[in-house]
Amino acid sequence: MALELTDGDFELVTLRNGSRAVRHTGHGEVMHPSVGPWLEAQRLYVEQGQLAERLQSGDAQPLVLLDVGLGAATNAVAALTCARALAGRTRALTVYSFEVDLAPLRLALADAEGFPFLVPFREAAAQLMQQGSWSAEGLSWHLCSGDARSHLKAGALPPAELVFFDPFSPASNPEMWTPATLAQVRGCCRQDEAARALLTTYSAATPTRVSLLLAGFYVGAGLSTGTKGETTVAAVHPGALQAPLGARWLERWERSSARAPHGEPLTPALEAQLRTHPQWRLP
Repeated sequence: MALELTDGDFELVTLRNGSRAVRHTGHGEVMHPSVGPWLEAQRLYVEQGQLAERLQSGDAQPLVLLDVGLGAATNAVAALTCARALAGRTRALTVYSFEVDLAPLRLALADAEGFPFLVPFREAAAQLMQQGSWSAEGLSWHLCSGDARSHLKAGALPPAELVFFDPFSPASNPEMWTPATLAQVRGCCRQDEAARALLTTYSAATPTRVSLLLAGFYVGAGLSTGTKGETTVAAVHPGALQAPLGARWLERWERSSARAPHGEPLTPALEAQLRTHPQWRLP
């Protein structure tokens, strides 16, 4: 029988497809609600970010991953599981997970039947919560607790190659989706073109894409996760995008009733900044 547990502002729930997930009891959002936590983490973050291919590349630097929104650790553990299983892995993986409340992870660890993918990393997760870090076998996992913005300062962390951007939605966690915060995230990424630094997120909303563009990213359409027709990817350099937004998206934005970025009005200066973004000059 599935456990019915609560911890602070969070509770365990069972999705229609039978998967277990964590729900915030205040605003009601469910973590990974579309196809269940594990499948969404695999498709949206690990596969879309081409993590396996990156870990087998000839890059001499460790691959640094920013896991923005640890939650029940599904995305982080999906990345660590991928890395551990790669027989031909040539690079170390370092994960930095950002979180203000560890209750979702405690709940998921208490339900081994509902979250079986966490079981191989149970001791790692426990050490992460107790000591703030864990490492083994060319893998390391670090906890950045509290407001993520306090950690997203240039030079505070090693430059990241991948960002799994998975906080609660702009309606519930608005400060994480503003152009200013996303510019901080971009500043924490590797800037060399060869790194193909990439951010992946579940939101395909127009204000999300506007915020990313205004933050200096190049933005593209991401893979479907099942119930979501599209997700979003953002890159430091346009060559990392497989399906960059183009003139048709810009035309739809001009007609949209949701043209502003998250967290601030669309001023004439911001309109001009978006219209002159170098993305629209891509071949």
